[in-house]
Amino acid sequence: MPKLYQRDETVGFCGVMIARGWVTVVVLGGQVAGFIARDGQEICSLYLANAAQGQGLGTALLADAMGQSDRLELWTFQRNTGAQRFYARHGFVEAARTDGAGNEERLPDIRYEWRRS
Repeated sequence: MPKLYQRDETVGFCGVMIARGWVTVVVLGGQVAGFIARDGQEICSLYLANAAQGQGLGTALLADAMGQSDRLELWTFQRNTGAQRFYARHGFVEAARTDGAGNEERLPDIRYEWRRS
């Protein structure tokens, strides 16, 4: 992904998400292993450290968000096939694709939605 912001800008934005109560963090071995940031029904971010992947932590974060909402949506980049597989496994369906003209990175993306059945 292109680098759009300086480190202090990124840290500042993360601080805003935390202050707004959007962020849930998962800790593994005393270290932050990942987090999810959610604004209502929109998942803004779901990231895991490389060493924390494949251990069910992302699934736990997502399950917690799903337990708090009847509907969720998110965007992922088209080239992020791992994220696409992850969300599809958890019942998310593709709702739209774009050429990236509407996002800051200018990368083609996909919008996913999940609804409680």
